[in-house]
Amino acid sequence: MAPGNERRAPCVVVMGVAGTGKSTVGRLLAERLGVPFADGDDFHRPDSIARMAAGIPLDDGRRRPWLEAVGRWLRERDAAGTGGVVTCSALKRRYRDVLREAGPDAFFLHLTGSRELLAERIGGRTGHFMPGSLLGSQLAALEPLQPDERGAVLDVGPAPGVLVDAALDLLSGPGGFTHGSPD
Repeated sequence: MAPGNERRAPCVVVMGVAGTGKSTVGRLLAERLGVPFADGDDFHRPDSIARMAAGIPLDDGRRRPWLEAVGRWLRERDAAGTGGVVTCSALKRRYRDVLREAGPDAFFLHLTGSRELLAERIGGRTGHFMPGSLLGSQLAALEPLQPDERGAVLDVGPAPGVLVDAALDLLSGPGGFTHGSPD
């Protein structure tokens, strides 16, 4: 392996709309990789959580400080060489650009599913601030990963363990978690 291209622990952003299982898959993936985990929801300001809980989607101005906080976490993990897995909806390309600016080597794992499945999952969970009424606005805002974005899309139909196995295969393949540009 060429100098400067040694294998390192990856920085992974598990992204997608509400109900895709980002936190479940992210925690399992971090555990399997042996890297730190952070839930992007924990980076939201209290006033933003209150707005979302009231069914009010965040605008870009309110979302920016949250994205910057998630980005700082990525930058710190990358600088320390520990890698890490963080969840973040990262719905729009420009949001992912903020995260990539902080963690240029980040791999985006986009979890996706049918509107019906996601609505069912959101309706069945307890203790989360995100109401099902915001699913439509998230789906409308979602911009899929573009070919020039380092990442992959996984459908959330299979069990979380199956998704983590698929993610590990993607991360260990060509252009997986090496430091530097993907091949």
